Amino acid sequence: MFNTIKNALKTPDVRRRLLFTLLLIIVFRLGCFISVPGIDPSQLKPNETDGIKGLINLLTGGAFTRLSVFAMSITPYITASIVIQLLGMVIPSLEKLTKEGGELERAKINRYTKILTLFLSLAEGVGIYLMYKPVFINPGFLTGFLVVLSFMTGTAILMWLGEQITSKGIGNGISMIIFVGIVAGLGNGAKSLYNTVFGTAFDTKNLLLVLGIIVGVLLLVAAVVFVQQAERRIPVQYSKKVVGRKMVGGQNTHIPLKLAMAGVMPIIFASSFMTFPAMVIQLINPNIVTQTTGIQNFWRIVYNTSIATSSSDVSMKYTVVNAIIYVLLIVGFTFFYTYATFNPAEISSSIKKNGGFIPGIRTGKSTTEYLSSVITKLTIFGGFFLAMIAIIPMLFSHIPQLASIAFGGTSILIVVGVALETVQQLESQVAMKHYKGFLE
Repeated sequence: MFNTIKNALKTPDVRRRLLFTLLLIIVFRLGCFISVPGIDPSQLKPNETDGIKGLINLLTGGAFTRLSVFAMSITPYITASIVIQLLGMVIPSLEKLTKEGGELERAKINRYTKILTLFLSLAEGVGIYLMYKPVFINPGFLTGFLVVLSFMTGTAILMWLGEQITSKGIGNGISMIIFVGIVAGLGNGAKSLYNTVFGTAFDTKNLLLVLGIIVGVLLLVAAVVFVQQAERRIPVQYSKKVVGRKMVGGQNTHIPLKLAMAGVMPIIFASSFMTFPAMVIQLINPNIVTQTTGIQNFWRIVYNTSIATSSSDVSMKYTVVNAIIYVLLIVGFTFFYTYATFNPAEISSSIKKNGGFIPGIRTGKSTTEYLSSVITKLTIFGGFFLAMIAIIPMLFSHIPQLASIAFGGTSILIVVGVALETVQQLESQVAMKHYKGFLE
């Protein structure tokens, strides 16, 4: 990795891309501290980490609880992208645009996604305003209009920043914005661990707990790297054939299938789907928000019940339900994204056209079924692996010392996944520039 970064800095064009990306990241972080108009700062809780609010704050780099112009982050755009892809499976005209994949078709899909993003950001912006209405000095129609407009403008700016990072920077613009937001919160996490041990008085038990957390994080990082880099290689043989006066073919190669082919995208998709409904609920019934905790509000909204049990019981029920929903979303999006990017029928057809075959498997339908079977097994393992790492830290959130890192698994998966993808992008860009220089 360090050699890749070193080589990237030595290559002028890649170095410019890195500096351009860094500049846009600075713009993003500055925007996270610019609050929307009309706020009473004394009413804000910038370190709020409970329930859904904690997850949203994690993905926005602290912008959500500051009610900055980037409070919604890029989640409306991600949600819109998912909806457009799902609609592409049921609407023939949209499916045609998706399958053709030309420059014009991609531009149309991108335009539809942006239009839907505006509507989703409008709904989410109104939901946030209604949720935090008491923190505004003069709540009313004009204030609400300015606040929602500020939120929508912030999301539009982040869409533009993501596109610029993708086209003129180092790539993965949307993932990079979420990555930076999470990394920005690592300082608060380290501070929380430090206070756990040395806050009031030195505590040996807390020190052992913190050391256990550090070892656990390192093991999680190693596991994520291993699974992200692991691959199943399907052998393919090509028979010899005569082309003109030459004998070609006869090669042995393989199809590399990643164990986690979808990468970190299922986590980002699932996180977006977990946060968006909570905002819309506030739009439908703003009176549901009281001075109770976020966990109690969410429990009351979802199950329409009164909070008759103790806060710890409600919190535990919320965590279990939240974990189940999160697992189902992650596994579902893993399958969705994998089959959206890898089509066994197309791969089988390509192998057959080029005179190839998988040893022991007949070409055509048998090859398609074999590839589908392998992909399904890999996706099941990869999906549940991602889900387990994402929810295990959530289940420890009832330990007071660990409450501030309730969503640590999600953080690790996104940070490590995006870091690996970024390194691969840099490697490909450096290699491309070297090839270009050789040819010139």
